[in-house]
Amino acid sequence: MIAVTSGEPAGVGPELCAALAARPWPARLVVLGDIDLIRARAAASDPSVHVCVYDSSLPAPECSTRVLEVLPVPLARPAVAGRLDPHNAASVLALLDRAIDGCVSGEFAAMVTAPVHKAVINDSGVAFSGHTEYLAERTGTARVVMMLVGGGLRVALVTTHLALAAVPAALTHKALEETLRIMHADLVSRFGLPNPRILVAGLNPHAGEGGHMGREEIEVITPVLERLRAEGMHLVGPLPADTLFVPHTLEHGDAVLAMYHDQGLPVLKHASFGGGVNVTLGLPIVRTSVDHGTALDLAGTGRADPGSLFAAVELAIDIAARKRNAAAPGGGLAA
Repeated sequence: MIAVTSGEPAGVGPELCAALAARPWPARLVVLGDIDLIRARAAASDPSVHVCVYDSSLPAPECSTRVLEVLPVPLARPAVAGRLDPHNAASVLALLDRAIDGCVSGEFAAMVTAPVHKAVINDSGVAFSGHTEYLAERTGTARVVMMLVGGGLRVALVTTHLALAAVPAALTHKALEETLRIMHADLVSRFGLPNPRILVAGLNPHAGEGGHMGREEIEVITPVLERLRAEGMHLVGPLPADTLFVPHTLEHGDAVLAMYHDQGLPVLKHASFGGGVNVTLGLPIVRTSVDHGTALDLAGTGRADPGSLFAAVELAIDIAARKRNAAAPGGGLAA
């Protein structure tokens, strides 16, 4: 059973969630959100969708399509498409809290998140830097890793939502080593790669050009890579980021580790926008997400593309199934 949070109520999340009813899934999907809002968005885009209240004591509805189960989390105020309201920020966070609690308890095998709007949550008086950081805090996880999957690529980040000027100071031996250990472990356990090959980008142009364009590659990145290679990890780099993402280089790796947000994600989004998936590595629960924002200008128009949400649900199901199979007696990792 997969929990899907509907995200910012003024954005496209509720209608994207309604679109999940258009096809059958190899898992039971439960959408978390304001049921009146989701009914209204579903009716506007596909009147044949039947929205019903989720009841954990009952089996899934017999009809596998055109039925959407919703776990009601009411809004403080009615939502208007495209119009942010800080009064509803607490309800948005309540969606996440309920999904997290359900994953921790075992009620849900994974959670998938529709986009939230960071600014309106902060405007409500709650400090919020993103889903990834919020999930880490709520689950008591010291470090998590953001990885996007799509277009034949897997791209993870050492630093996430930081100003560019703050990145060099955040790129420490500890941060890089912990990121690589988490990334390696989850590529093995969640993606079924027994010996993942990770391509590691340098921080500076030309990977520092031997120290002439920065010394992070010499003083931080290379020592960490050498230490982990000695333990058996298959790590390549540090590589110049401008030539790392060419087909000849990528074919020798299973995943890429970029040093900061806009070093790796523009390439992946160019290759997969509308079908990419954000995966949080290192959590004790399975969490995937869409690779786009709230798209306030598209909310309520029926023109939003559900492709990324569909891909996020598919990947969540795949990871949860692999995790379940590995935990079963005699279970092992899928190839």
